[in-house]
Amino acid sequence: MFQKILIANRGEIACRIAATARRLSVRTVAVYSDADARARHVLACDEAVHIGGSAPRESFLVWRRILDAALACGAQAVHPGYGFLSENEAFAQACADAGLVFIGPPPRAIAAMGDKSAAKALMASAGVPLVPGYHGQDNDPALLAREAGAIGYPVLIKASAGGGGKGMRRVERAADFAAALASCQREAEAAFGNPHVLVERYVTRPRHIEIQVFADRHGNVIHLGERDCSVQRRHQKLLEESPAPGLSEQRRAEMGAAAVAAAKAVGYVGAGTVEFVAEELNDGDIQAYFMEMNTRLQVEHPVTEAVTGLDLVEWQLRVAAGERLPLAQEQVERRGHAIEARICAENPEKDFLPATGLLRVMRWPEHASFTPDDVRPRVDTGFGEGDAVSAYYDSMIAKLIVWGQTRAQALARLDAALRDTHVVGLHSNVAFLRRVVATRAFATADLDTALIERERGALFGQASLPPQVVAAGVFAQVRVAEQALQDADPWSRRDGWRLHGGAQRRLDLVLDGQPLAAQVLRLHDGSAILQIEDQRWPISARALEGNTYEVQLGEQQLRLAVYAEGEQLSVFAATGSAQVLRPDPLARAGELAGGDGGLCAPMPGKLIAFLVAAGEAVRRGQPLAVLEAMKMEHTISAPRDGRVQELFFAPGDPVAEGADLLSLAAAS
Repeated sequence: MFQKILIANRGEIACRIAATARRLSVRTVAVYSDADARARHVLACDEAVHIGGSAPRESFLVWRRILDAALACGAQAVHPGYGFLSENEAFAQACADAGLVFIGPPPRAIAAMGDKSAAKALMASAGVPLVPGYHGQDNDPALLAREAGAIGYPVLIKASAGGGGKGMRRVERAADFAAALASCQREAEAAFGNPHVLVERYVTRPRHIEIQVFADRHGNVIHLGERDCSVQRRHQKLLEESPAPGLSEQRRAEMGAAAVAAAKAVGYVGAGTVEFVAEELNDGDIQAYFMEMNTRLQVEHPVTEAVTGLDLVEWQLRVAAGERLPLAQEQVERRGHAIEARICAENPEKDFLPATGLLRVMRWPEHASFTPDDVRPRVDTGFGEGDAVSAYYDSMIAKLIVWGQTRAQALARLDAALRDTHVVGLHSNVAFLRRVVATRAFATADLDTALIERERGALFGQASLPPQVVAAGVFAQVRVAEQALQDADPWSRRDGWRLHGGAQRRLDLVLDGQPLAAQVLRLHDGSAILQIEDQRWPISARALEGNTYEVQLGEQQLRLAVYAEGEQLSVFAATGSAQVLRPDPLARAGELAGGDGGLCAPMPGKLIAFLVAAGEAVRRGQPLAVLEAMKMEHTISAPRDGRVQELFFAPGDPVAEGADLLSLAAAS
């Protein structure tokens, strides 16, 4: 086994690798950018080396700096994690040339499978079914447009060199092809340094099923079963599970055998994932087409660990050190069902726009770390409470993994774990994930990559919590805080006590963008009544541990967690959560009216293009600008009808969060 390894990555995967290395008494070296100087993965390792600026192209994608760091600190091997350089054959070859072990496949295997076009040609020669499409090397736009027409719309444009949904677009009609192609190529160049794409028929109800394979340097190759990764947004996975629901044992065995054959065909070593796009046939069976092979560990590897009881990072280290696979195919046992939810900093109500900011509160259910055989929820994260989520890297905050003896039990445990997950300070998708898990489609395993779109009515525009529950949370937080102040100084009493009769107090709130006027009527005997419009509920509250309160609201007994930050309060209940504003009229009285004629950048990033010119009339919802942030392109649309007066940036310019991109005059 190695004595010291360098981890050429960041965030939760770097923390995950460091945890296994520590258990095996292997020393670890972290690398970090300007933005990561105090990051959790830096603290998780024994040593750390600074490698450059915050942008990946100034640090984590500069493999020569990482190589120099590994040699300088005396590391024997480099673990690339996933993303960044994990599928870069030049980096793998450079490690080998420098006498370092690359904890991954040999460069020739990365090259063979890293280029999706070449990989599909290899699979075709091996008789593996492929989705009809164009997989050639010529990327002339006119040629690609003709090929798309020959394939038949809708088509899918995909970056040849990458994954994770980057450089991927579904195109419904020929008129949209050129713009989608240009966007894919820009995104692929930015994320992978390679703009090459391929074009395929879009499978109308596709399922995304992948097989985990493992190979050693002694010719042994096995698979560890499959994962279903069909629940996606923006072609990026949100929920992954193992085993794949509804997959027959015969089809499971066939896909496993095909994945092993694919790995053997390229002389594979280490952990890899063979991905298939599958569609249901008329007889209920599933047809699977080879999609790609990811020559690295996957984000969703914990669900395989949960059902097999294996530590896949430990297997990676042992195989890289020259050991044989710990198990033969017939010795692999799978038990129960596991599901992973990706907790992301994003706003689902705004087309999953990534969010940046400070994680003021980050509370998890009682959980285990990476131990594969612990039945408690597992949390993999690279963030701690008080850390900042920047625009330089992926929006994922953490992965929440649950296991159950059955899928139904795993679903129940996932909902409970999401219920007890509290993220405050920026937008997150926790509440959205709870809604997805509760949909009929997900609960009955009616899965495909369009599940979120199919269930749109149940997932978007939903009330967060009943207004009386939100107001009850505000009442509890205010009442307990004032009681504590009163106990310390009776002359600071603010509960509205009167010598004769009761008192009335207004709670002017803003919930889901709408004003919510609540009143608390305090009676002479000290009891209180919450009133919203013409409805009334007797109410009382007492503090529990931390920020938690027990509230009696009419006949309901509620357990609410409430976190206050200035005017904003976040209320968490068993049935959901809500963010509510309690404006301070005195503080706002002196505020100047902000500019009402601009289009602001929702996050820091780089301006890719304006889609309009000065003087042009625009309609509400019309795309106006394209911004690159968190390794993805985001289209910013007009908030209202109007006319563009002035553009304030040029393509390629960096922009700060909140900066005015353009001025927009009201429609005349």
